[in-house]
Amino acid sequence: MLEIVNKRAARDQHLLSGLVRIHLLHHACEGPIFGLGMIEELRQHGYNLSAGTLYPMLHRLEQTGLLTSRAIRLNGRTRKVYRATPAGRRAMTRTRSRVKVLFQEILG
Repeated sequence: MLEIVNKRAARDQHLLSGLVRIHLLHHACEGPIFGLGMIEELRQHGYNLSAGTLYPMLHRLEQTGLLTSRAIRLNGRTRKVYRATPAGRRAMTRTRSRVKVLFQEILG
């Protein structure tokens, strides 16, 4: 039974990972984000992501030019903060309209 649940969870995670990346980019367009803050934000929406899942997504968004990062000192700790690049903002604008159309079809 546990194997079936794990397969189902992996399949669902694969399907939802694109939505999570869009969500990350959305917040990075609004202002600076950091990994732990986004893990907590996503948890409020029912996503339970580990750092080992989230950080590769952030790094990939940075590698593709949608995000940029810099290290800052906060409360004596160094934290990597991400922001949307101009290309990321343009991609988010295009993505919003496409997601809207898809979700209208899915949700009827």
